[in-house]
Amino acid sequence: TGKTAAFGLPIIDMLIREKKLDKKTRVLIVSPTRELAIQIRDNILDYSQGTDLRCGVVLGGVNQSSQKTVLQRGVDILVATPGRLVDLINQRIANISNVEILVLDEADTMLDMGFIRDIKFIIGKTLKERQTLLFSATINNEVKELSKQFMKDPIIIKTKTDEVTANNIEQELYYVDSTNKVNLLLELLSTKEEKTTLIFTRTKHGANKLAERLSEFNLKTSVIHGNKTQSNRVKALNDFKTGKTKIMIATDIAARGIDIVDLGLVINYDIPEKNEIYIHRIGRTARAGKEGKAITLCTSADLNNIKDIEKLINHKIKVMNHKYTMVLKEVKPQQKHHNDTKKKYPNNKPNNSSNLNKKPNNKKYYKGSK
Repeated sequence: TGKTAAFGLPIIDMLIREKKLDKKTRVLIVSPTRELAIQIRDNILDYSQGTDLRCGVVLGGVNQSSQKTVLQRGVDILVATPGRLVDLINQRIANISNVEILVLDEADTMLDMGFIRDIKFIIGKTLKERQTLLFSATINNEVKELSKQFMKDPIIIKTKTDEVTANNIEQELYYVDSTNKVNLLLELLSTKEEKTTLIFTRTKHGANKLAERLSEFNLKTSVIHGNKTQSNRVKALNDFKTGKTKIMIATDIAARGIDIVDLGLVINYDIPEKNEIYIHRIGRTARAGKEGKAITLCTSADLNNIKDIEKLINHKIKVMNHKYTMVLKEVKPQQKHHNDTKKKYPNNKPNNSSNLNKKPNNKKYYKGSK
């Protein structure tokens, strides 16, 4: 969507016009994940080519020494993940007391990850008179409270949900029994082997387990999630971007910073816990105006989620037939007859204390839930 450019270019323009000679950090951009922080830093460096502006990044999972060097030299724009920034502030290595513009990117994700105390601590270390930009996919109560506490008369800009899901993304839905999910996935991958494919799972364990299963069929994959070391995450992402591996398996948190221009296919192997994340997932494909495809595997346990997702995106996802198709059993309401004034019961319904514990003769009466 060009979100980074939307706030990055005006910030760069302001810094150039109101240039200061000191080494103090004037802009702070906070993001939830390492991948997203690196991506924002890289974008800012691209946008600021030909200027003498300095941009640095601090994030967890790597040694602090190189980050200390960057901060000591001074940066105009600092991109950071919350945890590492708090550590560096407490060590008196990072100084954000002169920050004039604060950008909180993916604020809802940071709050979901439990960074609320870190965010409040970071905000408290910046200038009181500053501009604050808060980006969030959802405006829940926590986000509202955060904006109410730290923003003054904010202007709210909303993007319609049905505008977020790109028209150039072909969406398909496959109903499948949970025991056949891997078989269906293998069939899908075999027919789309030329495309780079990003597969989303709900858990880290699920990502690792799926990678192991695919390796049994000689399918090489990259895996990225929160338990991976930063060096492993960087390597996995680079291998995927350069085409060394055609398949990447990722969890939602780790996938927030993934931006692959030629990503042809996204597969929701597991449906996300939060419906809004579906939009983020499928938005990884069809970047920069290109076409893409998003496939979702739906088990019986996911039926309600799919209905909610379709309501959210205001779009009915095309249902595909396949040899592993799960038969959906719908319970139809009983038709009422006009002559029925009272509900009729079988004659052997227990209706007094003497036969309460007796089993009915008519076995069809007690169906029970299966």
